[in-house]
Amino acid sequence: MDTSDLAFAGAATQARMLADGEVTAPELLEIYLDRIARLDSQLRCYRVVLTDKARDEAYAAQDRLDAGERLPLLGVPIAIKDDVDVAGEVTTYGSSGHGPNVSSDAEVVRRLRAAGAVIIGKTNVPELMMYPFTESLTFGATRNPWNLKRTPGGSSGGSAAAVAAGLAPLALGSDGGGSIRCPSSWCGLFGLKPQRDRVPLEPHDDAWYGLSVNGPIARSVMDAALFLDATSTVPGPEGEFVASATRVPGKLRIALSTKVPTVPTRVGKKQLAAVEEVGALLRELGHDVVIRDPEYSLAGLYANFLPRYLRGISDDADALAHPERLEGRTRNMARAGSFFSDRRMEAIRAAEPALTARILSIFDDVDVVVTPGNATGPSSVGAYQRRGVVWTLLAEAQRVPYFPIWNLTGQPAAAVPWDLDGDGLPLAVQLVGRPFDEATLLSLSAQIEAARPWAHRRPPVS
Repeated sequence: MDTSDLAFAGAATQARMLADGEVTAPELLEIYLDRIARLDSQLRCYRVVLTDKARDEAYAAQDRLDAGERLPLLGVPIAIKDDVDVAGEVTTYGSSGHGPNVSSDAEVVRRLRAAGAVIIGKTNVPELMMYPFTESLTFGATRNPWNLKRTPGGSSGGSAAAVAAGLAPLALGSDGGGSIRCPSSWCGLFGLKPQRDRVPLEPHDDAWYGLSVNGPIARSVMDAALFLDATSTVPGPEGEFVASATRVPGKLRIALSTKVPTVPTRVGKKQLAAVEEVGALLRELGHDVVIRDPEYSLAGLYANFLPRYLRGISDDADALAHPERLEGRTRNMARAGSFFSDRRMEAIRAAEPALTARILSIFDDVDVVVTPGNATGPSSVGAYQRRGVVWTLLAEAQRVPYFPIWNLTGQPAAAVPWDLDGDGLPLAVQLVGRPFDEATLLSLSAQIEAARPWAHRRPPVS
């Protein structure tokens, strides 16, 4: 296997090759460091590459491999989104208002290290992770490796662009309203928003008042399953998610829905067609496929999701060492969130169960809901420059209407690559599962992946 093929082999295959001695951890890391040196000046996936530390970790991993130790991710490089703490490094949140280097790893990073992962660097985000594009005045714009004039999405845009371009085999993202699924869709990757609290958020527990979760951005379903087994906080059989990804699901009842949960949005023809095509494939695979919409509540969504999103941003701004350095648009967004009092937030959280029960009633009759991923292709880099808060919120909502509702309900949802749109950019469908049922999503996604493989696709900048 040449170095390019190895870079795109994915974390699961690399872990096996490392264990079998087909490649060493230092050799694997150097492949990525070389690719980053050659390509990341075009993409700006990484805010910082931890070259020396990663080399030390890779040599230490190889010593453990040589001693016969076997861990799920031993020697595999992983990129970390820059809203997650890595010991000895700055967590910038995409802003110049950040504080000094942090003293300890976030819990999810500790778990990845315990599984043997090598931390290769921290990936770019928009300021305070607010948008489905990855641009900031401080760190510039991250670009989509499928088209450098387009955004990879956000807010985990740096993580998605890095995995898509072969600058990391696996990356950590976070998702408070689609921030794993959006860039995964536009970069041709499998992105999983796990069940709320499945993957630890510590030291930022209950981020955005329960909307935000950590999760994997991966080249394959198996890679995501490896990540989930390594990081899950919920007790279960060892390797349960990897086992799910290798198991053919039984006959499932699956609902196709293209109804937009938010304000009226023009959904692209290709995106709508993808849902129909996935439905046809699922029928061929033996599943019972029906057309059915969840009982969305537009008023409830905006009354419950939007305050949590805005107040979460306000809290994040207040927690910065230098909030006065925030961009003007961010300050305005934070100011809007500050109008929601603690008492109001308590009432909003108290209203969540009833709203969630209404939306989740569809799962009384079906196992999985399939929707479009993003409603359109990605915006051009710079399209939102010099735009105000209201214009930006309305414009971004038109592109990602299918994601935020499932942050409110809290259950797992995945972006599953499907095809290329008319501009040659990736598009995906979203699979939504029952609460705590990542296992079914992984099993069904792996079945789709086997029937319609995507991991072999490589973008022009790769």
